This record gives sequence, structure tokens and C-alpha cells, in this order.
Amino acid sequence: MADNQVDMTKASAASSAFVLENGETSKQGGRVRRVLDFFGVSSRTGSAREITSCNVLASGSCKTRLLCSARELLQIIHDLENGLGDNERWTNNVHSVFVYSGDDLNALQELAKSLVPEAEVTVLGPGDAETAECRVSNEFDDFCGVMAGINVNRFIFNADVYLLSNTNGNSIPIISSGAGVLFLKVEYQGVPVFLSTFNDIIDIDTELTSQNFDIREHFLSATPLVLYIKWAFPSTCWSASEANACLIIDDPLLRRKYGCIDFERLLASMQVHRFSTSVAFIPWNWRRSSPEIVSLFKKNPEHFSLSIHGCDHVNKEFGASDRLRLYGKARRALERMSRHARDTGLQHDCVMVFPQGVFSKAGIDALKHTNFIGAANNDVVSTDAGQPALTIADLWAPAVMRYSSFPIFTRRYPWEGIENFAFDILLGKPALIVIHHDYCSDGYDRLTTFVEALNGLNCSLHWNNLGNVVRRSFRRKRLSSDASEVEMYGKELRLENHNGHRMRYLVRKLESNPSDIKEVHVGTGTIMYECHEDCIRFTAELNGAETALIRVIMHELDEKPFQSDENVPYRVKTMLRRYVCELRDNHITPTRLRLIGSR
Repeated sequence: MADNQVDMTKASAASSAFVLENGETSKQGGRVRRVLDFFGVSSRTGSAREITSCNVLASGSCKTRLLCSARELLQIIHDLENGLGDNERWTNNVHSVFVYSGDDLNALQELAKSLVPEAEVTVLGPGDAETAECRVSNEFDDFCGVMAGINVNRFIFNADVYLLSNTNGNSIPIISSGAGVLFLKVEYQGVPVFLSTFNDIIDIDTELTSQNFDIREHFLSATPLVLYIKWAFPSTCWSASEANACLIIDDPLLRRKYGCIDFERLLASMQVHRFSTSVAFIPWNWRRSSPEIVSLFKKNPEHFSLSIHGCDHVNKEFGASDRLRLYGKARRALERMSRHARDTGLQHDCVMVFPQGVFSKAGIDALKHTNFIGAANNDVVSTDAGQPALTIADLWAPAVMRYSSFPIFTRRYPWEGIENFAFDILLGKPALIVIHHDYCSDGYDRLTTFVEALNGLNCSLHWNNLGNVVRRSFRRKRLSSDASEVEMYGKELRLENHNGHRMRYLVRKLESNPSDIKEVHVGTGTIMYECHEDCIRFTAELNGAETALIRVIMHELDEKPFQSDENVPYRVKTMLRRYVCELRDNHITPTRLRLIGSR
């Protein structure tokens, strides 16, 4: 792998950022560097004087990208305007500057006056949080990307937020709120300067305090910096191969109608509004599918697909701690789905959706040793006591990998807001939407309105089944004209060489226990891989326009065969639970919703 290291080193040197730090700004600077590192951008640190002396400035296509506080940029401006720096080299060798306000309001005010003479600083206090909103510009699409035009209502902040008013002239507002601008672009001596008035940078090493990341709680501390990194390092930061999306509906039987869902009407809506649906199918129901609806699914594979929703869908069935028992359940779920496929001819995706969203580390480990290639879930915190807390960085990755290095792809309800889905896509995550049948009680109006908003984002969405979402959700960056680095998350990855020449892919996959791996396949062949402390690495080479499926095959658990717990009382209890749930979904819930709607 020596050639790999040479290529990576060259790429890092070409893509490095320069972060200004001193004793008072090292905390925020450290957070900036951590976000840069998350996106695969290497960075150096130094002082404002090093910039004005031009000793550290790069040239050509590798111009310096500078990230600093308002106070530090103000120092650079003072030096340049007082003859203490080389103005020509500043103009020629600095690509751009990202500035956060820091804790010095006076420095922000003085810097704003230097860059936009008419600007005035106003204050938005915590008491305004209930009514405040942010809008991302839709007139700067190249910079704002998928966030262009996004409105964030009632974004959360606990301290004063500074806004700039009277910012006409050479400035371009990027994020605004009411009468003020929170993030804008200006120029200083020909160099683009992106100024965020917020005084904080997100700490992505912070422990997660909820079951998912909500951008509304971190909008001003995260969005400006992420937008800048994606714009300033387009060829050297991690990026997604494509933006994938899928709607997941939990629980339905494959019958013409289930609860508020009519599959023929749903198909018509998907065809008009351009989306696809994965039914999270309960394996216990494998003998109960309607031939009519099975045929509908088989004729429309671009719109309909199946994923796997537990096994029996009993209470918290994958939240237990007995790995052997859960391994048996996972295998039984796959066996039932295989029988369903054999009897109906309808294939399924080996992606788990946990009943009630509940799982344990033992449950994840059990799935890892079967043919499941990933999981999709709302919740990402396991039932285990004493587990290390997840961080924001864990949630920013395409999939959560903290549990046995098995991927959990996060999904969201529509009411979590289009802004959360847009930010997921900005990070390189798939947009996975989850609903239950009752969300369709209005004839799909709410659903199609949300889908239209998602399709209206400033990106090209690829609606896929869950299996292809897992296979296509990876991060990559170009190392040279004929080599790319790839971060793999699912147990399967579909790699496509869209170039007209042969490409070498240096693939890295997180793996906490490499001895779990039996072999790695690329296409129909087995390849060698290297084990590192927390990952495996291997190289795949593809000819121009060639596609290959990469599969990581795990050993089966070396334990005695699981003895089924499906005794007569368990089977009766499970059957009663399924029928009671269907009675609720098909009769009680629709009746209740009709009564509510008639009031």
C-alpha cells in the first residue's frame, strides 16, 4: 500500500487549510480544524503575522484557504494597510477567507466597518428565538448548494446573535434573518471573505443528547462553516457519489389497502411526483401477501421495494442482550423473506428496520454476521447501559458505525423539517423519510407536498430502494487523475467508473474487529485486504465505464445452532399481537381520523 500513502500525502498537501489560532481563539480554532478533518481536509495552524509576512502562503491552484476569527482578520487588514505585509501576494496567493465573529463584539464591529463601511451591528436576543427565522439565499447557488432557499423557523440559540444591517454595495447576503444578515460574502483586495456573525463554531465531538442530530439546534454554528468547506475544497474534501432518497413505510401487509394506504393510489402519486417507496415488511407475514399487490410491486420496481422490519415484530425484539437468540431471529427473518421471494418472485433488500426503533449492541452484532448489509432507523442510541456516548460527528457520517462497525443509516419523519433533510444531503447522507400509514389519511396531500419540497432542493435526487441506498452511500475524493480514495459504510458498495480510462480506488472501511471478516469480493473475484487498528484497506481497479459490486463477507457466528423459542404460547401471543395491530391500523385508526376530520 506504499503507493496509496504517496498519493494521499500529495492530495493532503494540495488541499490544506490554514487556521489562525492564538491563546484566546484556540478553542474555536480547534473546532474548525475538527470539522475540516471530518471532511478530509488537512490543516495547519499559525498566527496572523505569518500570513502578512507571506511565509506560509501557497500559490497557483493551491492558494491558501484561510479560516480565522474577526479579531485575527482585523489584525491582518491593519498590517496590510500599514505597510507591514505584501498586498500583492495577499491578492495573488489567498484563495478565500472564512471568518467567525468570536467573542469580541468590538472586533466584529470594526471588521464589518472595514469590509462594508455602511454596515451596522444589531442584536437578536434569546427572547427572540421563538419568532426568529433564517433564510439561506437562493441567488448564490454555487456556494449554497442544496441549502439554497432553505428557511429555518425558530432556530435555537441561547445567547445574543449579532446581525449586520445596511450591507449593500459589494456584499452578498448568504444567510439572513429579518432585517439583518448573519452570513455574507464581501471582498478585501480581491480576496473573497465569508463573514459569519455568530460567535460560536459547532463542536462535533460533543456527545449526542437526543436520538438524532437536529440542524435547527446548531444552524448558525454549523451551516456557514460546512458551506464554506464544501465550496472552498470541492475536489479534495469528502463528497457523496450522489444524493440518494427513499420513502420508508413501516408495517403494511401487501394487500390492496392497509390502513390509510391504497397501493394503487400510492403508485399513481409516485409516478406523478417522482419518488419511490420501500415497505418495511414484517417477515411473520410472509405467507399473507396478495397476488394482486405482489404483481403491482413486481411490475413497478423503480417505485416499490421491500425491506425487512424485524422478524415477528414483537415488543423490542432486537433490544435484548442475548446475541445467540438475536442471531437466530435475524436468520429466521431472512429465511422467511427468502420463502416469500421464492413463493411470489418478489425480491427484497437485506436492510433491517428495527421494530419500535429499538436495538441493542448484541442485536447489531447478530445482524453483522448474517446477510444483512445495513440497517435504517430513526433512533441511534442502543438499549445498552454504559455504552460510550455517540457524538455529533458520528451522526454526520453517511451511517452510524459505532456498533460493531455495522452501518445504521438514519431516517427522519417529514415533520422534522426540510432543512434537516437538506443538511443531511449536504453532509453526504441519504435522505430517508419514514412514515406510517396514518400519514396518508388525507389522500397523500401532506406526503406529496413534502416530496415536492424535497425534489425542489438544489440537487439531483436519485430515488432508490434501500438496498441501493446502502450500496451507493459512500464518501470519496479524488487523489489524482487516475486514483480516488473511498470510504465504505455498508457491507456492499456499488462502484462505478464514469471516466474513460482505468481508475484505481483505495477503499477504506471501518472495522472494529477485522477477524469477523471472512473475505472481500470485488465483482466475482476475491481480493486481499490489509487490517489496520480500526479499519480494513484494499485496492480495486476498474476500467473506464466499468461497474463492480464490492462485498464484505462476514464469518457466521461460531456458536451452537439456535434453538427456536417459537413454542406454542409464543406463537399464539405473536399471532394475536399481529392481528390486534392490523385491527387497529385497518379499522380503529382510520375511523378515529375520520371523526377528527369531520369536526
